Amino acid sequence: MRKAKPKSRIILPDPKFNDVMVTKFANNIMLDGKKQTAFQIFYDAIDIIEEKTKENGIEVWKQALANVTPSLEVKSRRIGGATFQIPTELRPARKQSVGMKNLINFARKRHEKSMAAKLAAEIMAAKNEEGAAFKRKEDTHRMAEANKAFAHFRF
Repeated sequence: MRKAKPKSRIILPDPKFNDVMVTKFANNIMLDGKKQTAFQIFYDAIDIIEEKTKENGIEVWKQALANVTPSLEVKSRRIGGATFQIPTELRPARKQSVGMKNLINFARKRHEKSMAAKLAAEIMAAKNEEGAAFKRKEDTHRMAEANKAFAHFRF
């Protein structure tokens, strides 16, 4: 490699729950550098979850995140004029970020009033192993399983 690996940035824990994963999640929610707004959306979503389920909101969120986090994905690779979908394992950091992004993107597409309500609904659906983010994980795993025959092309 010609270039040195970039230094990984230190992510500080969030002010309310003192958790680094919450900060990473808020960073993914954030638009136009509005981090305080992103934190407020997340905290409001957690409050809505606690109100509806009578459980610890952070535990529900962590369970939902675990349910939508894929362990495999397919990558396209061109071999001899044909393009194959090759199943590959995901690194832990990428697993986490893909899971978070899926949860947030599908929450944005929901039809509730506020972003906090959308996020809370998607988190509760993901915890119960339903909803669009969980379906995306299932589809990804199904596609990797279907293309298992091409795993020997892995690079």
